[in-house]
Amino acid sequence: MGKLFGTDGIRGEANRPPMDGPTGFSLGHSLGTILRRGDRPLRVVLGKDTRISGDMLESAVAAGIASAGVDVLTAGVLPTPGVAFLTRDLKAGAGVMISASHNPFQDNGIKVFSAEGTKLSDEEEAALEEGILQGPSPHTGAPPLPGRILPLADAPSRYGAFLQETFPKGLSLKGLRLVLDTANGATFETAPAVFQDLGAEVEVLHHRPDGKNINAACGSEDTRVLEARVRETAAGLGLAFDGDGDRLVAVDEAGRRLTGDQVLMILARDLKERGALAGDLLVTTVMSNLGLTEACARLGIRHHASRVGDRFVLEEMRRLGAVLGGEDSGHMILLDHHTTGDGILSGLQLLACLIRSGSPLSELAGVMTVFPQALVNVEVSRKPDLVSLPAVSRAIGDVESELGERGRVLVRYSGTQNVCRVMVEGPTPGETQQACERIARAVETEIG
Repeated sequence: MGKLFGTDGIRGEANRPPMDGPTGFSLGHSLGTILRRGDRPLRVVLGKDTRISGDMLESAVAAGIASAGVDVLTAGVLPTPGVAFLTRDLKAGAGVMISASHNPFQDNGIKVFSAEGTKLSDEEEAALEEGILQGPSPHTGAPPLPGRILPLADAPSRYGAFLQETFPKGLSLKGLRLVLDTANGATFETAPAVFQDLGAEVEVLHHRPDGKNINAACGSEDTRVLEARVRETAAGLGLAFDGDGDRLVAVDEAGRRLTGDQVLMILARDLKERGALAGDLLVTTVMSNLGLTEACARLGIRHHASRVGDRFVLEEMRRLGAVLGGEDSGHMILLDHHTTGDGILSGLQLLACLIRSGSPLSELAGVMTVFPQALVNVEVSRKPDLVSLPAVSRAIGDVESELGERGRVLVRYSGTQNVCRVMVEGPTPGETQQACERIARAVETEIG
């Protein structure tokens, strides 16, 4: 079956290995077995998003965990950061989320959290993967008593209360008109309730999941409907989440989509002005726009770039003592509040910045100038070292030489899909797009 874990858990087409019932059972059994060997609590929090395959995988993973003698607390449909929160709050031994995040409904995935509510380390993933690939082994002695599978009926209310507590005391959302796009995903109930309870006037788009419409022309992946609705209703802003609720994309009052980097810079400037940006440090990834680097330098904020993937951002944040980090894709980690990216929480903190400043979101977004950027995703049949592909290396070298200090090139494989991502930043949109497409053609010719 090969290596299972990518940059964000295991993903694949639902009902095919590795995203099938047998693999789900093996993962649950492997996780339960590891917990029984250690000194962690023998219970696991299990959540899912709204995909039609979620029920099948939930049942398989739960059965595997219980077969190893560990209890399962099923949270039902809940955002990924909700599972991370409950794992920590309920002092569980681990948490499992069944979701393929922003992928289409045909895919699904499994993410595993430690007892601290963080993504697993490489070593922990390797140990779990070894158990999955080996499969459940026969019991040499008396088998353990099976664990129980218990519904966690108050999971949404527990998580919602936590989110509301992160909103600064003394601030209110009363009078704010807000449009939410929940992507027919895991935030479809939690997000509207949280913002309404804090006083906002909320309109919700794409909040009727049917198992197949998650992320379909909606949510953080496609904000066109949200942008139009913000303009039509003269709303203060719009917030969009992805299928599992760990990403945030914001739309200003004029219906213009902000980049994740712009939101991170708004948060960073606010924290710095209040003396709450530890070490005056912001951690992002190598995919962040050059405009973010420029804005950090102008504002006296130190900037560190990690590998792509929110768990690598978190690792660097902890190593360097940062409290704010994230990705341009919309993953944002606010360590003073949570251990993982949380779209609803990020939206709340962005609204707090808006209220404190008294300025519209369009004005706050001016904290950084976004350099023209082009991104092309090329489907690939294999993932060899890019250096071993002569035509690709030549195309990258030629573009880098032409751009010089006016831009940059980043070419990398997706950790969750059979895709090569080609990103170019340059001085003009036209020149940037042409350069990006030139490299993408080379990739497609060699390994497409």
